[in-house]
Amino acid sequence: MSIAQIVESVVDGPLPLRVEAYDGSAAGPDASPVRLRIENQRGVSYLATAPGDLGMARAYVVGDLTVQGVHPGDPYELLTTMASLRYRRPGREQVLELSRMLGLRGFTPPPPPPQESLPRWRRLAEGLRHSSTRDAEAIHHHYDVSNRFYEMVLGPSMTYTCACYPSADATLEEAQENKYRLVFDKLALKPGDRLLDIGCGWGGMVRYAARRGVSVLGVTLSREQALWAQKAIAEEGLADLAEVRHSDYRAVTETGFDAVSSIGLTEHIGVRNYPAYFGFIRDRLRVGGLLLNHCITRPHNKHTETGAFIDRYVFPDGELTGSGRIITEAQDVGLEVLHEENLREHYAKTLAGWCANLVEHWDECVAEVGEGTARVWGLYMAGSRVGFERNEIQLHHVLAAKTDATGHHGLPLRPWWSA
Repeated sequence: MSIAQIVESVVDGPLPLRVEAYDGSAAGPDASPVRLRIENQRGVSYLATAPGDLGMARAYVVGDLTVQGVHPGDPYELLTTMASLRYRRPGREQVLELSRMLGLRGFTPPPPPPQESLPRWRRLAEGLRHSSTRDAEAIHHHYDVSNRFYEMVLGPSMTYTCACYPSADATLEEAQENKYRLVFDKLALKPGDRLLDIGCGWGGMVRYAARRGVSVLGVTLSREQALWAQKAIAEEGLADLAEVRHSDYRAVTETGFDAVSSIGLTEHIGVRNYPAYFGFIRDRLRVGGLLLNHCITRPHNKHTETGAFIDRYVFPDGELTGSGRIITEAQDVGLEVLHEENLREHYAKTLAGWCANLVEHWDECVAEVGEGTARVWGLYMAGSRVGFERNEIQLHHVLAAKTDATGHHGLPLRPWWSA
């Protein structure tokens, strides 16, 4: 039995693409425009010792599994082709044949690629998973790759969150500007107001609001993001209104803010920490102050693991839940939820734009961070696009207000913003 035949035998149903292997074997439709090639024995060992997305990712990142017919900066066509694949347990015959081919050493897991973050939290008490130290390490793994790399992939806005497209033909930059406009308007901000932006990234929302006369404090756990944002604030002459701190949001002691924006932070804090998270926000707002929580969600509220590839290569310790859980937790600390909406399709378009940027700047990105890391990003962004398109993940805005003891918040009648 050949390697390609073994691969074919563990797929439930016909192979939707061509699979080729270093032993000269092949399986699947010969006319397939997308072809997977297993380049060497180590690639087989990766697949055999970590079945599923983790083994494939390891082999792909190190170049032991290559793809013909798609660009590594945007393997969207490959992932849509594979999205419906279902695997079955290899039978005794396949295991014996693999053992004969690989020998005992072949069933020893090869060292994981250097881009992989080992899940050290699994050996710690659950309560330590989202300690300030562990959160800082997780954020460093993902966000401190290289500011130059992010500039090439994200574009001039340096915005690494879902855009909001005003029209189907809008550019990525127009959509990111529109997203900030929408958040600003939902928060009913005006000159002289005070905004706290937690998880501020490279300061996109901070600078957008400051340009419009709002006093803004942004905080991020990424040192590289903070340095980039501080430089951008100085260059734009916004230092009298805008500040970005390299800090855990839990270290902010100021209160009385007119609004809090949290754009892409909730995914990192852990569901069990939601009561403390929303309680922190409530305590930073004045009565009548508003929260806009923007985060990736699931289409349900059941506990679901993020998957080994995302957990180890992209968002260590990341955790997603449904908008219902987010709304419930905000309500349970006393915030009044006023509005929510799902921008799922907008994130699929955003990711397509980022992948296009990665393809356009592929050689420069590889020179900046190495081919393995660039492959991780192409795989992760294209895979996330598929997830949003298939409604496996969503993006929700939740708008909430802090009321006084009698339930009043002093806000105008809805709606005070436009879509």
